[in-house]
Amino acid sequence: MDYTLMHKNIPVTDMVLDVTGFIAKLLKVHDEQHLPVGVKIHTSGADRKGLNDWWLGRSIPTSRDGLQGALIALGVSSSTLLIEKCLGLSLSDHYWVRPQNFDLKWDDINFFQNDFSEDVGRILFGEEPKNVLGTDARDIDFISPDNTSDGWLKKKWIISNGKRYLMKAGSGVFEQEPFNEVIATALMQRLGIPHIPYTLAWDNDKPYSLCENFVTTETELVPAWRIVQSSKRRNEDSWLVHLLRSCEGLGIDPLQTQSNLDKMLTLDYIIANEDRHYNNFGFLRNPDTLEWLGFAPIFDSGTSLWYNTQNVGSRVESKPFKKTHAEQIKLVQDFTWFDFDALDGFALECNEILAESPNISPERRAAISKAVMERGAMIAQTHLDLSTSSVLAKWLQESVQA
Repeated sequence: MDYTLMHKNIPVTDMVLDVTGFIAKLLKVHDEQHLPVGVKIHTSGADRKGLNDWWLGRSIPTSRDGLQGALIALGVSSSTLLIEKCLGLSLSDHYWVRPQNFDLKWDDINFFQNDFSEDVGRILFGEEPKNVLGTDARDIDFISPDNTSDGWLKKKWIISNGKRYLMKAGSGVFEQEPFNEVIATALMQRLGIPHIPYTLAWDNDKPYSLCENFVTTETELVPAWRIVQSSKRRNEDSWLVHLLRSCEGLGIDPLQTQSNLDKMLTLDYIIANEDRHYNNFGFLRNPDTLEWLGFAPIFDSGTSLWYNTQNVGSRVESKPFKKTHAEQIKLVQDFTWFDFDALDGFALECNEILAESPNISPERRAAISKAVMERGAMIAQTHLDLSTSSVLAKWLQESVQA
């Protein structure tokens, strides 16, 4: 089917989608500047492969928990086909596809200002959609931002009091990720790290994390993966250097980016985050003027705190720049902002948050709380003047006695 890729009400390029949901052909480019970040222009027009990578990146990943059963219930063969069913609309940016010869307007269909169906979200959670008789997929309303949500955990968008919230589940025997999000929120609040706050929600005795959408009609999220796709990496450059060079090339302050990365990598070290891939952090820009607004507040930190292992405190994989946290923390350029004294009482707070879970034993809670403080103490011992931290000295003494 023929579509025009739109950026709000700005036509970007005409394209043809085949029956599998792939972009089969690119036609006229209307506005090069509004192409998705990282999609290049050649002498023959826009790079179809690059645009396909971006387009398919909007689909629910095949690793999503329970996806195959949900696709059967939805009556589609792949998550790629779900993108077209909601016109590519998302709650992360302002791109969409308008069927040619249809007079659709952004203000009338976007999910920021208009209601959307919860059918897809409910099915992704293994529930029956509301107001649907039987299991006939033809009765399902596919106009939903859940069609274009990233990540492997079960999640869905909901509207409450006119606001958009992302509701995300846990996994495994501990179902620990929602609690981890709340712990990460508390930690970033203490350390003054810009972040998206998460709260805990319960539904049918299952824990979920809940966060309000931080993207608005005047902003959009551009994942770091799109940034690094905007330029070719030099052979001698690390991925961190390449990201900073790419930022500079786009007009994003690389020094400010490094400062924000310092805080993100420090957080990820303390909570042993295993999944800070390039789509789990990014930058904000104005979709109308294309002005860069800076590093996005930190979000999506649940895959941490040894969420899926009994061996609390063990070495875990890190992302995106190095494979271990011990290597990655060395990339931090400045620790002067890090105040260990702000963590006074955090072990108790961490334990109290985890205590709300029926799946996490007191022994596991204590081990996680202690491990978090130990990793924070390592940073303070290695990079700060110990004589300035009475809290660190007190905690180290108590730790030895314990």
